[in-house]
Amino acid sequence: MAYGQLTLERERAGRLMNLGIRFFLSAALTAGQTAGGSAPFALGWVAAAGPGLEGGAALAGAFAGAALFLPFAKALPFLAAAVLITAAATALGGVWIPSRPRPMALTAAGLFVTVEGIYILQSLSPLERLADCLAAAALLGASARLFFPLLRGGEGREVVDGLVFLAGALVTAVEDLELLGFSPARALLCFLAALTAYDRGPAGGAAFGLGLGLTAELCGSRLPLTAALGLAGLAAGSRQGWRRTGAALAFLASAGAAALAEGQPLPLLPEAAAGTALFLALPGRFVAGKRVRPAIPPAREAAEKAEAAPWRRRLDRAAAALRDLYDSIGRSAPPAADENPAIVFDRSAEKVCRDCALCELCWQKDYTGTFNAMNDATPYLLERGRALAKDFPEYFTGRCVHLPDLLAAINAELSAFLLRRQYRRQLEETRRSARGQYAQLSELLTATAAGLEAAAPAMAAGAPCRVGAALRPKEGETVCGDTVASFQTDRGLWCLLLADGMGSGEPARKESALVCRLLQQFLEAGVAPEAALKTLNSAMGLRGAESGVFATVDLCVYDPGAGEAAFYKCGAAPSYLKRGGVVRRITGASLPVGLQGPPPDVTRAPLAPGGFAVMVSDGVADPAEDEWLLNLLAGWTGDDPQNLAGLILAESVRREHLRDDCGIQVLYCPENGAGEV
Repeated sequence: MAYGQLTLERERAGRLMNLGIRFFLSAALTAGQTAGGSAPFALGWVAAAGPGLEGGAALAGAFAGAALFLPFAKALPFLAAAVLITAAATALGGVWIPSRPRPMALTAAGLFVTVEGIYILQSLSPLERLADCLAAAALLGASARLFFPLLRGGEGREVVDGLVFLAGALVTAVEDLELLGFSPARALLCFLAALTAYDRGPAGGAAFGLGLGLTAELCGSRLPLTAALGLAGLAAGSRQGWRRTGAALAFLASAGAAALAEGQPLPLLPEAAAGTALFLALPGRFVAGKRVRPAIPPAREAAEKAEAAPWRRRLDRAAAALRDLYDSIGRSAPPAADENPAIVFDRSAEKVCRDCALCELCWQKDYTGTFNAMNDATPYLLERGRALAKDFPEYFTGRCVHLPDLLAAINAELSAFLLRRQYRRQLEETRRSARGQYAQLSELLTATAAGLEAAAPAMAAGAPCRVGAALRPKEGETVCGDTVASFQTDRGLWCLLLADGMGSGEPARKESALVCRLLQQFLEAGVAPEAALKTLNSAMGLRGAESGVFATVDLCVYDPGAGEAAFYKCGAAPSYLKRGGVVRRITGASLPVGLQGPPPDVTRAPLAPGGFAVMVSDGVADPAEDEWLLNLLAGWTGDDPQNLAGLILAESVRREHLRDDCGIQVLYCPENGAGEV
């Protein structure tokens, strides 16, 4: 129990630190105000914090910041908007708005405009205040959108953008503090602009510089920072990939030129020089250690481009597949909220108190006293991990005639409750870790592919096979839950996919379509089928851990050069190989993807010209009663795979009466080497 107590203390300390950070940053951001006296950065922080204790800490920080930095007349609408934003996030906690950055940002901006609009309509010059209100609302929406990944567990560049914007907002709050005409805050703004431009290139540098300068001017800066930082960011970004000295000089020269054009060379020039000096002093590992790219002879460069082209396309496809996998985990159902500890007492009372002679007294006549006794004991139970008689008040323990049995039942239910909570937390941590790994690997592959020049690689030669397919939804449904796909890879391999989502209708179709799309992207990127299925199985297991959703996968990979077909089955129905009147049945025993079972079953078999590979879902034929299908295939004498798929579907409808979704896919290898691909 000491280990459990240690873990609880560590979690409690981390939670308190998190709440403290939200509180103090919310208070500090209140100092960043627009010319109209609004504090949009703090409201954006409150909107991004969302409901619960985290949102409450941010709201409390906003109250503290209003008391410190805002006059009473400006604090009232500010606090009203903050309370409304937190209330909206709490009230809409069961829908998708608070969990999505853009809708929450728009909601917060709308509530701010609503509150400010009341004061604007009562003012003597509403049109003059309207422009300030709209500018503050735009800053609020942008703040909420950029702060969202910081407070809701984002990854990658979104978190970096949020950190940079947070730093800029905090620096802007003290931009008017000067020492002999020199503003350290403006020097830090120049440093952030130079660093971001060197990392993001000319377009990103110009956009960030313009945004940073415009934000500073809206917050009351007396210098033309928008033009200066925008032009300087464009110039520094154009030196991306070269030495930082060149980027720093370009930034300084452009900032100086913009300041001279606006007639404000001082004090912006010394501040820009200080910012670029900080940029140059930053250790190389913080700017990815960029160095000068050595010159490459033109002939060698052209040869390297041609050689690297196929790899670039494969890397791009693999990155896209991992990105979709990352998105699919993120789109899964949100983790269920922690169970209420009251369930421990409810289940214990169900076991012990139901047949007790005092049941009516404890749970009906004196229900309030019993409830208070259980409620007061809950903190001790959760902290210690077990219940003792001293945790309950004397009036309860003195009256309970089955106290030892009740304590034993409570301890049993408490152990199960703590194990369930630990499992949910570990599952969520695993899901978050997997999402981060997929996202990082996708970014790594994208960055690697970006360094390779594109050229059109030659498609590997392959036999001109033909494919037929047929789908039919279950009786009473308008959408088929099965999905089929067929394509040829760069290596000339023919791939046929058939996925069957759990259940029927639109939910099953979405699940099977997602599995097919992800698996196709992996295979087109050159990933081996076994590795692709293992990766997909792990990811879908994390995605469906709460909902229990899964899908069967039937994959046929035909190599025309080797004349061989490989069948990979994950919970799929039997497939069939036919040539002439001979039919071979291919089965598998692996579980569907998402159930974390063993590796897929793999069966390799020759597929000569004139042969058919037939894949069906379990709605077409009962695997235990498919003799009619074997006889149909043995007697088929045609050579059109689409006609064969239609014939199988028609006979299945007659026999099975559409008791489930039906999916059929047929691959045919012509004997004469001709045919429509």
